[in-house]
Amino acid sequence: MSSDSRNLESQRREENGVEYFDRGTLTGRDGRRYDRYAIHTHFVQVGEDQCELIRKYVLPIAREGDVCSITAKVMAMCTKNVRTKDQVKVGFWARKLAPFAGINSTGVGMHEPYKLQLVIDICGLPRVLFAAFVSAITRPFGVHGLFYKICGHGVAGIDGFYFRSSFDLYKEMALLNPDNPVELANEMAEKTGIPVVIMDANDIDQNQLGKCDSFPLTDDQIQDAMKDNPSGQGDEMTPIILIRPLD
Repeated sequence: MSSDSRNLESQRREENGVEYFDRGTLTGRDGRRYDRYAIHTHFVQVGEDQCELIRKYVLPIAREGDVCSITAKVMAMCTKNVRTKDQVKVGFWARKLAPFAGINSTGVGMHEPYKLQLVIDICGLPRVLFAAFVSAITRPFGVHGLFYKICGHGVAGIDGFYFRSSFDLYKEMALLNPDNPVELANEMAEKTGIPVVIMDANDIDQNQLGKCDSFPLTDDQIQDAMKDNPSGQGDEMTPIILIRPLD
């Protein structure tokens, strides 16, 4: 885990009742600069209103021209796009294949049988078996990520079932990326007045799931503004980033 992704106590600020971390200024590849503020929220529960989160935590400190990023994990909670362990029945193939799956530093991968079973439920067993076979024969050659590419269906964005999570809920629940991120971003922007992008970010990748039609930054500019993963880690509860373009 990169230390640059952590929010530091020295960065903590408060304005209009909103607590946030000042993540400093980044300069993009095109020379444009961005201030970023990682907003500290409460622990978002299943079924909460995503627009109310923006009204409560973003609007009190936002200025004209600001935009915001919200994590896919929070959107999964708000839209109830979740699965619990009692909804996932681990079968033979999930138990058989899980011990051979790769492990990375960003969380629980397919070596967790519940997570692998969820992928089987979503994608179908034939696709998962083919993906596992291709991954097994290419991994010795340094090729990684083919399992997720072959499975598709957003399985790379499945989070949760994480036994080391700081939150007990995430040990028993998996969160799936929303199926309609652009529509959700448009709805939030229309109802709150601030442009929104939905991100699935970690210390390795900053995956843009969807942005509202009125979002003023290009995809490359979003990547530049988010390249150090200012959302930090899940236990920091900073799922919303206020991005302030300076140029």
